[in-house]
Amino acid sequence: MIVPLVPASADYLAADDVIDHTHPAVRAKAAELHRAGDGTATARAAYDFVRERIAHSRDLGEWSAAYTASDVLAAGNAICHGKAHLFAALLRANGIPAGLCYQRLADDVPGGFVVHGLNAVLLQDRWVRLDARGGAPGAGARFSTDPADERPAFPVDPAQQEVDYPTVHATTPPALLDGLRAARPDRHGYDYYLPAAL
Repeated sequence: MIVPLVPASADYLAADDVIDHTHPAVRAKAAELHRAGDGTATARAAYDFVRERIAHSRDLGEWSAAYTASDVLAAGNAICHGKAHLFAALLRANGIPAGLCYQRLADDVPGGFVVHGLNAVLLQDRWVRLDARGGAPGAGARFSTDPADERPAFPVDPAQQEVDYPTVHATTPPALLDGLRAARPDRHGYDYYLPAAL
């Protein structure tokens, strides 16, 4: 079960420096993806755009420092956090409350973990998690408005100490934001520098 960090849905519509949905390019793309009178269809259009048209940097094998919604849109690629920020911005620009969720997943390095970013969206009066990561083999995310049929890119494995964090954040947690700002390329072409737990 996912739990909004704050009760007011207005907080999940706000713009900030990261989910910068007042940026002209983000607003223009949001308008292009808008489906009149149908929030679910608009959410699906935004999901499909971010999942299919915004590449994941790791899949490309190239570095992208983009993490704000407008920078991700301009770059055309980002890690999962940047993709989640863009997805949230496109939804919020269309009046659909959207937040940020996280998972702790096992890394390629034995004993290591990464923090994976995805979204929660308020559709049909209930929060559903949607993961627009897309792309990589084994990343089986798909769009579903049924919380019982949630399909994140990577289901957690508790046996590997992986965690689904239940909180829906209205803004990027400060420790995570610090990590995104400090990130630089490494042997994979990116470096998370992110906290293993939130």
